[in-house]
Amino acid sequence: MLNRLKQRFAATTLVSAALTMAWRSHGRTNNELVTSLRRNGVYHSERVAEVMLAVDRADFCGSNPYLDSPQSIGYNATISAPHMHASALELLLPKLVNGSHVLDVGSGSGYLTTCMAHLVGQNGVVVGIEHIPQLVNLSLVNIRKNHSQLLDSGRLKIIEGDGRLGYPADSPYEVIHVGAAADSLPQTLVDQLAVGGRMILPLNANDVRNGQRYVQVDKVSDTEIQTKDLMGVIYVPLTSVEHQIGRR
Repeated sequence: MLNRLKQRFAATTLVSAALTMAWRSHGRTNNELVTSLRRNGVYHSERVAEVMLAVDRADFCGSNPYLDSPQSIGYNATISAPHMHASALELLLPKLVNGSHVLDVGSGSGYLTTCMAHLVGQNGVVVGIEHIPQLVNLSLVNIRKNHSQLLDSGRLKIIEGDGRLGYPADSPYEVIHVGAAADSLPQTLVDQLAVGGRMILPLNANDVRNGQRYVQVDKVSDTEIQTKDLMGVIYVPLTSVEHQIGRR
């Protein structure tokens, strides 16, 4: 028992240290940013490095693209900090293989959606669903700067719709990424997750003092899921168009 507690404490300490260092992971170029994130322990996989080098954040972020902090993209939406994108890719990487179906809820700028589309190979399908029509258009412009082949081939789709409802047409999904904080685990998205699939999302904690938690959900069977609390995060809420636009 003592050894298990020590291992758990050590793992928590390492995660906390990596997150502390993450906010220092800036760069003057995309290459410098990706290198800095790796040096600070935010990710370790070569595939994550390759895809983040291939997808230049400046194509998707109009200001301070290489600063490791979230940036506004308008309409009370943000592009997440680079360390959160790197963490998400690392967590989802085992499921991001050739032929995987992926759903990105709240696809926003299109950055992470594009990264995942590169990782699922020619036989994969990645669907970004975004409920703000102006952000749908923005993401398509962003993607076409250097990755139009993903759209033209059908490997990557950007859909206007309510991400809380998922997108049944291309389900089940081996991967679901949710880019906004839900009050509880969305059963509709769990239902669209394939057996053996993985979803990551921020959840609002029941205790307000604990803020939001980043949670990994693995679907073991049609009737069983396993959840893992990963870390504390801060995300915009998963909500309706009207509430998002009206938020102050």
